[in-house]
Amino acid sequence: MKARFNNTVIAESDNAVKIEGKFYFPPDSVKMEFLTQSDFHIRSPRKGEANFYNITADGEWISDAAWYYPAPEDATLPIKDYVAFWKAVEVVE
Repeated sequence: MKARFNNTVIAESDNAVKIEGKFYFPPDSVKMEFLTQSDFHIRSPRKGEANFYNITADGEWISDAAWYYPAPEDATLPIKDYVAFWKAVEVVE
């Protein structure tokens, strides 16, 4: 799996996990130089509180386009600290 923003690969892994239609990338597969912490947070009853990242690549910036769960509420979810993407980020196999 690859996550791309503006033709820049920002994550790549053979171990991405698909949950509820979104792919979550292992933390070590994400190129953190393209992400900055956002102040935005949301809460999911099953997954807990999500922290968000802004993404910058090739001079373009998009806010709150990636998120992760540092402490998932449902311990059976294998996504602790894994990163998922949305908005203008293309995720392909």
